[in-house]
Amino acid sequence: MKFITLCFLAVVTVTCALPYEKEDSYNVDETLENRRVLLPYLKCALDQGKCTANMKDMKKDIRKSLTYKCVECTEKERRDSRKVIKHLINKENDYWQQIVAKYDPERKVSDDFEKEFKE
Repeated sequence: MKFITLCFLAVVTVTCALPYEKEDSYNVDETLENRRVLLPYLKCALDQGKCTANMKDMKKDIRKSLTYKCVECTEKERRDSRKVIKHLINKENDYWQQIVAKYDPERKVSDDFEKEFKE
């Protein structure tokens, strides 16, 4: 019995130590192309609405991008965050300004994104 318990704890420990990988099948482009789908994501990011798992992931990625320049992001997180930020700057600027006020009030990172992505 002790052996089984020890094996179980070892499996749980290894599983918890593995990096969390988001579902790769999620397509951020489809969300950005449909404003009706996008708005709940933006409300989630601003703590103004409920969040699904995908919404929480996007919120976390935006926060990492605007706080740490996404240095700890995976390549997919970095790529998706940049797509979202570019879209917000150019197509949803009111929401972009609210997100900047929340996550980068001193504009340490957001100004760089605006210079890079402004069309």
